[in-house]
Amino acid sequence: MSETAALAAVEADRSRYDALMDVIRSRMTSRAFDPTNVIPHEHYAMILEAARHSPSGANAQPWHFIVITDQDLKTKIMEYFREEQVRRARLKMKFPTPDYRGLATAPGMIVIASDFRWARAFPVLNDGSDLDRMYKANAERILLQSVAAATMSAHLAAAALGYGVWWVTAIGQQAAQEAMKPLLGIPDELSVLDIMCFGRPAKPPYKRWKKELDEITNWNRFDRAHYMTEAEIDEWVAKTRHKVMFRDAENVD
Repeated sequence: MSETAALAAVEADRSRYDALMDVIRSRMTSRAFDPTNVIPHEHYAMILEAARHSPSGANAQPWHFIVITDQDLKTKIMEYFREEQVRRARLKMKFPTPDYRGLATAPGMIVIASDFRWARAFPVLNDGSDLDRMYKANAERILLQSVAAATMSAHLAAAALGYGVWWVTAIGQQAAQEAMKPLLGIPDELSVLDIMCFGRPAKPPYKRWKKELDEITNWNRFDRAHYMTEAEIDEWVAKTRHKVMFRDAENVD
């Protein structure tokens, strides 16, 4: 390959990277949507096609996607989360919980579920030993990482189509599973892991604060300057968390 051809190939690759980064940077969280917006069926298919091509441990592809178009179902899901919001307030968790009423306004909603029995596809001993329990705990992490990769691909596809998105993850509690699985006909063996909402934002979204590249990059060995003590983390939670969750990047300080 000539030098000119090599440079052209690099420029072509860079253009693809730039196009990808434009989508990544434009993916912003919206927690209230224009309810008059209608998601075309083909957009659901395009979003889930992106999810379908995600990597997974053992290529098990341990995900199921339930597209919610029925407004009554969206409202019932929202009502559960509103109850959870009240529960957190009563427990004085001091977590800056978003306004879950926005769930009912989402034109697009996809519930992501998985079957933890797929953890058997990953390295496990199945002999009941302490070592087996360690491997099974790691297998569950592999499964969760796999589903998260598919969910992120779906989010990026939605962003590429011009939608605002909302990644709802507050569903690990048993009460959440008991509320949603019968509602959506999900078998007991499966677990609801995430909910993806998307659509035209009700108001302009804003870019949230991100750490600088040199704050998260380490070369060959971990940079101890990046290490935070427990006290520093507690201070961040107390003084910074609410800012980075609900303010744009320019107004965090």
